[in-house]
Amino acid sequence: MRKLDSFSPEHTGKDHIVCLLQRFRLDWLLHHFPPRLVRSAYVFVNGFITIGVLALLALLSRNPFVFPSLGPTAYLLFFSPLAKTASPRNTIVGHAVGLICGYAAFVVTGAGAVPFGVHPGIFWPRILAAALSLSATGALMILLDVSHPPAGATTLIVSLGIISEPRELVIIEVAVFLLVAQALVINRLAGLPYPFWNASASVNSWSEGAD
Repeated sequence: MRKLDSFSPEHTGKDHIVCLLQRFRLDWLLHHFPPRLVRSAYVFVNGFITIGVLALLALLSRNPFVFPSLGPTAYLLFFSPLAKTASPRNTIVGHAVGLICGYAAFVVTGAGAVPFGVHPGIFWPRILAAALSLSATGALMILLDVSHPPAGATTLIVSLGIISEPRELVIIEVAVFLLVAQALVINRLAGLPYPFWNASASVNSWSEGAD
């Protein structure tokens, strides 16, 4: 098996897996298991750890440090950590855009007139809030060049009134920061050149060619 001492833009997903395993002297796993299985184990372990930590924090603080759209974000951060959509910049700013657009739509349309806990169903202001928040989030992410698909779920969580208190919105963004910080530490320890802020346009996604 060839040895790779560093990452470069032309490395494929298989190269990244080899580097990762060599770093921990576990490259023998590739002789016994297919790369897809090894990569899935990496996503499983790290997804479990990061969301588990945030869930424990949510339990201890009784605050929403875990919310649905954090799941697909965690998946992106460990399945394709070198993709631009998984960079800290796109992840943090993308969710912030979703939160702002969601709350703005929630207020402007009057969807907050009826609390979600009182009437969890769909009515016209809530329909308008959902449509407005998602369209605005998508448009702004494109304009700001911070595309992060899970932010589309974040904005709906807010505009539908599931989580709508300003204090809770701040906690959600803090949770995103904490998840990105964990991904930065874990991916860097694994030998992956996960960016500190913005992804290099020349670096391929880890998932490319990994099959």
